[in-house]
Amino acid sequence: MVSKHKRLPRQVREQQMIDAAVQVFSRVGYHTASVDEIAEAAGVSKPMVYVYLGSKEGLFTSCIHREADRLVDAVRSAVRRDVAPEQRLWEGLRAFFRFVADNRESWKVLYQQARSQGEPFSKEVTQARCRVMDEITALVVAGTEMPDGERIISEKDAEILARIAAGAADALTDWLLEHPAESPEELTMRVMEIARIGAHRYYGRDSGSGHRAAPPPGPAPAITGSVPDPRSASD
Repeated sequence: MVSKHKRLPRQVREQQMIDAAVQVFSRVGYHTASVDEIAEAAGVSKPMVYVYLGSKEGLFTSCIHREADRLVDAVRSAVRRDVAPEQRLWEGLRAFFRFVADNRESWKVLYQQARSQGEPFSKEVTQARCRVMDEITALVVAGTEMPDGERIISEKDAEILARIAAGAADALTDWLLEHPAESPEELTMRVMEIARIGAHRYYGRDSGSGHRAAPPPGPAPAITGSVPDPRSASD
């Protein structure tokens, strides 16, 4: 526990309070958690919590903001710009699932609890979800564009595909937490493989003439390409 008498920069102290709050909120829930308990976990006085973050509501909102920042940063930092588009998509999705697996307390606060509280946190949660959605959409749109600027699928289809991928990623996080033996790499491989099969079926659907429509010319879309072997994926 941090000494109550040790002077620390305001930003450092504030992050310690948020760290403690994430732990307490994830363990006992927003309504049961008390500022006293959070202050004790952070090694500060209760009045200091109010001075820094205003209230329990303000503290919970700060948790939502910071954990959303951490998730977006994790995805951005994992995606390399010097690799093929399908590899960037793989790295982004893997980073998303890795963050959830490695930060279970964070995820409980950011999604499982925050989205069930309603007002006054619904706006904060919506904004956090939109930020994550924007990151995945950008990955998919970029991953379906060839180096010469030609699109393998339309941008509209890419955005729809991104929504499907983001929705699947969101829905599968609870499943991932319930199945700790499933690695983020294996889950990413499953998601991309299912999407690949779906894309092949979509572009091979009946054209109305009794024959299957041919896929668009050129290389297969990133999402329909080969999925990296999770056993050989870099950490």
